[in-house]
Amino acid sequence: MNKAAETLSNAAEFTVSELSSALKRTVEDTYGHVRVRGEISGFRGPHASGHCYFALKDESAKIEAVIWKGVHGRMRFKPQEGLEVIATGKLTTYPGSSKYQIVIEAIEPAGVGALMALMEERKRKLAAEGLFDESRKQLLPWLPEVIGVITSPTGAVIRDILHRLEDRFPRRVLVWPVRVQGEGSAEQIAAAINGFNALEEGGEIPRPDLLIVARGGGSLEDLWSFNEEIVVRAAAASMIPLISAVGHETDVTLIDFAADKRAPTPTAAAEMAVPVRADLAIEISSLARRSFACWQRGQENRRAELRGAARGLPKLSELLAIPRQRFDRASAHLPRALRANTHIYDRRLSMIAGRLTVTTLRTQIARAKDQVSRLSESARRCSEHFIALRRTRIQHSAQMLAALSYKGVLSRGFALVRDEAGQPLHHAAQVGTGERISIEFADGRVAATAHGTPPSAKKAAKPSKPTAAPETKKVQGDLF
Repeated sequence: MNKAAETLSNAAEFTVSELSSALKRTVEDTYGHVRVRGEISGFRGPHASGHCYFALKDESAKIEAVIWKGVHGRMRFKPQEGLEVIATGKLTTYPGSSKYQIVIEAIEPAGVGALMALMEERKRKLAAEGLFDESRKQLLPWLPEVIGVITSPTGAVIRDILHRLEDRFPRRVLVWPVRVQGEGSAEQIAAAINGFNALEEGGEIPRPDLLIVARGGGSLEDLWSFNEEIVVRAAAASMIPLISAVGHETDVTLIDFAADKRAPTPTAAAEMAVPVRADLAIEISSLARRSFACWQRGQENRRAELRGAARGLPKLSELLAIPRQRFDRASAHLPRALRANTHIYDRRLSMIAGRLTVTTLRTQIARAKDQVSRLSESARRCSEHFIALRRTRIQHSAQMLAALSYKGVLSRGFALVRDEAGQPLHHAAQVGTGERISIEFADGRVAATAHGTPPSAKKAAKPSKPTAAPETKKVQGDLF
């Protein structure tokens, strides 16, 4: 026992902090950067600070993990609860709780199965928001003037689209070059969709009538940029009709559900975008021939109907025979009818002239004079009554004016005091010593100069002995 105690007493002594630091250096120097495969557990989203804290576990072990805020913002794949991932980072310790942990710098799903699970979960989430509803789909324009293509400018996809458009119906094409895979590609694709939608109609750069988002075939990892939420939401929010042409016919991405139309290949997208010009020319020619043939048949039918109607009509001489007879008979009777009509009006004129004697005219004139006399007498009485009413009103108004005028007050022995500007003064405090005033009596005005101290000034000088002004010396302004 003494020997063991002596051995322990010779061991180096550490503080807790020194021991924790030594263990931290040992773990970091021994392992450094590692790749760990496991299932995310305990992830509840970023902390208020922006950092992420969770654990990686398998069937028999668990290790704590942390992702710093800046790293999490740059990550292509975001951690989600229950997702199996491969994490790359630096192994270290946390002295505050005596635990070792991995500081993750990159994270990726572990295999296609994890990607498919993540894709299905994201699909359910976006579908629940209504981004895939058929009611949101727009109809494609029949013949767009300008087509916007979002794809890589160096791949075979853009050449296939341009070649197919040239074969079918050449249109103006605007290409927005983007990365179609790798870090930052999803942000570029979404920015391109939003950028085309932000163009003004009639601007220097024309606003496309149709958008095509295209990419060639590849693995699920290669096409993953088109499964990102930012791309799907941009496609769903696009006000320009959008065709999704990502991958081959068997490849399915989430942008296909948000797009207005899905094309199995980029070449098929070009075929959906425009019709075949040669087919249109043939169809137009066929319609023109059919239209001309229909017009010719209609003209022939009208000619036949006109010829039949012309055969059924009588001759011109037959149509005019009866009217000519009527005209001749009327012209033969006209002189006799004119003489008879003249005779009738002559008798009427004689009868009227016989009634117009001097006595008759005098009687009618006398009646008219009587009527005029009655009307003038009635007008005179109405005028006198109207003038009497107005005179009474004027007299009443004059009495009211005299009763309310201050002149009546002055006639009873009062006076009106005015300042130099001619404004009435209501209080003695308004008059200063030496100020010129005018006093108006009932029979005229008198100029005066004020002397002495106003009552308000006296009150201010001797507040302990307030004196009330006699009732007989009220300020003239109280009367008004």
